[in-house]
Amino acid sequence: MKFSKPQKISLAITVLTLMSFYIILPAKLGNFVVPRLKYKIGKLDFSREIELKQGLDIKGGLQVTLNVDMKDIASSDRSSALDSLKEVIGRRVDLFGVSESGVKTALSGNDYRLILELPGVTDPQQALTLIGQTAKMVFALPIYTPGVTASDSATLTGFTPTDLTGADLQRAQVTFESQDRSPAVSLTFKDSGKGKFAQLTKDNIGKPIAILLDGYPLTMPTVQAEIDSGNAVITGKFTTEEAKSLSIQLNAGALPVPVSILSQKNIPATLGADSIKKSVTAGAIGLSMVIFFMIAYYGWMGLIASVGLVLYGIFTLALYKLIPVVLSLPGIAGFLLSVGMAVDSNILVFERYKEEIRAGRDWRVALELAFGRAWDSIKDANTATIITGLILFNPLDWSFLNTSGSVRGFALTLILGIFISLFTGIVVTRNLLRVFFRGKQYTNQSPTTNN
Repeated sequence: MKFSKPQKISLAITVLTLMSFYIILPAKLGNFVVPRLKYKIGKLDFSREIELKQGLDIKGGLQVTLNVDMKDIASSDRSSALDSLKEVIGRRVDLFGVSESGVKTALSGNDYRLILELPGVTDPQQALTLIGQTAKMVFALPIYTPGVTASDSATLTGFTPTDLTGADLQRAQVTFESQDRSPAVSLTFKDSGKGKFAQLTKDNIGKPIAILLDGYPLTMPTVQAEIDSGNAVITGKFTTEEAKSLSIQLNAGALPVPVSILSQKNIPATLGADSIKKSVTAGAIGLSMVIFFMIAYYGWMGLIASVGLVLYGIFTLALYKLIPVVLSLPGIAGFLLSVGMAVDSNILVFERYKEEIRAGRDWRVALELAFGRAWDSIKDANTATIITGLILFNPLDWSFLNTSGSVRGFALTLILGIFISLFTGIVVTRNLLRVFFRGKQYTNQSPTTNN
């Protein structure tokens, strides 16, 4: 059996809808347990419900502002030290088990601060004790296990710390090897560390030395020769981003920065629950009004467009779970705004369709021309909104643009909504109209009279 192009597209849309609907289903519907697939793709486990990630304002938790003491850090190193500290505390929070946490830097004059958002934290004191510590870096030797290679021993057992610490490291920075220009990380030791490092490398030629930060192994390079100059290079198959990340983390131990808790605020989950209930209610009312307008004004075409709008909601929610998108109240606002924009392309197409019908064209031709000729207006309107959304989202983290997490959450859901609405409006609704819509022939011919 051969399928036509609209039938093939309809089949693909049906499969996509079923998959999306499966993803958004909760684990239980009343007393009915939803069967799950025993299937995994990377971190996605389809054998259990994929949770919708919730932000601090919905899930509740702890918001902490840390003051960073930079008095012992040179002015030229303070920006690097703040980035390093952000990396360290972010990893501590992850190890603490806080999901969907956020760590942001804030700079005002000579005040350096970190703002932490910890959704779902039930033991604030333990979290504050963990994140309030100064980063500690130490060079260590793997504890060898009989019958296990040196490179694998550390992953199976542990480490023996040496007297070489982060206090002996002056700086780590990204460099490039002279032969193939591949990224690497250079280490420069202080006078206090040169002798220690020289002895350590002399005693361990051909063996790995681990660099631990807060007990976590950052890297474990193998010593090629004795190094008595105080300058070393860590090589490997690094990308530029990997080398940059490693240098930042090494500097966190080389530039130990004390932090103190400036303020903390517990945000109850009940506040978020009440807000999200009102948001869902408002969204349901808005969606109902849009559907009512489309059906009342465009009839059968409006009903088909409303089906596309429902599919838009299913695809969007499934995508939120898969990425995952951390849903906050501003993010919900962005989604609700995109719902109204999702139907905008249909209105442009339908009005263009009316013009083609009035021009005397067959409804099939008028439908195809409407989608083709309305595309320029749809493209320009959505491109302008996407550009605005990218400015608000600030993906390159430019300091002269917005850095607010809540505004970025709004921008992210808005941008995603626009792309999904373009898909549902141009592909899904168009194909539904091709399959289910049957129009009438109208002409704009004037009646004639007999003399």
